[in-house]
Amino acid sequence: MSASDLKIAVVGAGVVGATTAWELKKRYKNARIEIVADRFYEDTTSYVAAGIFRPGGSFCGPSDEITEKWMKDSYEYWDNLRKSKEGIKAGVIELSGYIFSSSFPQNVRNRFMEKVCPVYRAATKEELDLCPGDWKYGSYFTTLLTQTSFFIPWTINKFEQDGGLLKHQKIDSLEKLALDYDVVVNCSGLGAKFLCNDHHMVPIRGQVIKVKAPWIKTFFYGDVDTYILPGLDSVTLGGCRQYESWDLNFNKYDAMKIMDQCEAMVPSLRGAEVLGHKVGLRPHRSVVRVEKEIKSFDGKRVKIVHNYGHGGYGVTAAPGTSLRACNLVQEVLSGNSKL
Repeated sequence: MSASDLKIAVVGAGVVGATTAWELKKRYKNARIEIVADRFYEDTTSYVAAGIFRPGGSFCGPSDEITEKWMKDSYEYWDNLRKSKEGIKAGVIELSGYIFSSSFPQNVRNRFMEKVCPVYRAATKEELDLCPGDWKYGSYFTTLLTQTSFFIPWTINKFEQDGGLLKHQKIDSLEKLALDYDVVVNCSGLGAKFLCNDHHMVPIRGQVIKVKAPWIKTFFYGDVDTYILPGLDSVTLGGCRQYESWDLNFNKYDAMKIMDQCEAMVPSLRGAEVLGHKVGLRPHRSVVRVEKEIKSFDGKRVKIVHNYGHGGYGVTAAPGTSLRACNLVQEVLSGNSKL
């Protein structure tokens, strides 16, 4: 098969799908590669994400070694993009800040970030006093933030400029879709629960407030999932993590709790203009699924590569898992598909 005859579908147009599609287009320049999804841009869950590179300590792939590689690859990917001439257009910035806890020293450590961030150190006593509260433990670190409202349109534009295609279509069967392509890459997020009948997939509801507070240049994390994250055109206040909640409606009580916690931590936020409220369902899986699958469907052999289940860390881990998914596409296309 010549490269020009190759057809690849990437299901899902969030940060994982967009990143995977563009990386595939770089590798297979003459192939017909399509992003197939029923929701694009602001209609995706990724648009709710604050986008800071900060993986949770429980985030995991199939092994510690693989997970650490994903984190290393992702940080380098985002940092190289930030340093490029299009870094701001792509929405990638570097920023520094603090995480404080009044309860547990483990809350301010991060086994992944301490290995990749240029700075990750204990906060001083003076720094613990920066925010009101009984903070006993803290860390200061420098990391990256990718604003998806910039990055996803930028990436999809690059993808289309290179000949990639967008297809608005609701998918009810990966196997049926795969009949029309040489390989399908499944980046469907929470949709994989139904497309793959994956009982390990659960939604974790999140709600955030976007405010106008240009004087906030430093991020802050506190206990009870409290965070203040400055982006390119707004500050994100959060948050909540409601396990197995499918509720996409705005909740005024969650908003009141978020605002109270954030204003208590950073009092200068009082009176900041509220730009909007966002709600999303994080596609959580206890082990992120990045693997290949060869199936028989309708008498034909279909090839699928999965890349989903990132939970609240899709922006953080998208490059690392996408690069791995591209390698798996290469394997199934070359016939190296032992499972």
